[in-house]
Amino acid sequence: MSEERLPKILIGKVGLDGHDRGVIIVARALRDAGFDVIYTGLHNTPEMVAETAIQEDVDALGLSILSGAHNYIFPEIMRILEERGASDIIVFGGGIIPKDDIIKLSDIGVKKIFLPGTSTDEITSWVKQNVIPRTL
Repeated sequence: MSEERLPKILIGKVGLDGHDRGVIIVARALRDAGFDVIYTGLHNTPEMVAETAIQEDVDALGLSILSGAHNYIFPEIMRILEERGASDIIVFGGGIIPKDDIIKLSDIGVKKIFLPGTSTDEITSWVKQNVIPRTL
């Protein structure tokens, strides 16, 4: 009989963006929905977040970006994950991101972008439907 584990999710903030109220609410909502959640805190580099995701063997990585640096941060994290053989980690995010940029981010493998005003129920529902534990 195999043991099932809950999906593990890393929630990160990258760069100088100091707005963390929303990301903390999302992290708590995911934890309350039964996910194993790690929050990296503020002011991380893409390298720090990607490395933590790999070291913690997470199933998904959620980024909160309100600084406008999404066209740098997401591609950089995707590049690092690919280089390290961890491209199977599902990447999603939220923040103030123009719709045209969401299409570009989707093209590089970002699975979902949640815009301001998205309910925590919608986020947890999406994660439940789209994040499956990669390993036991």
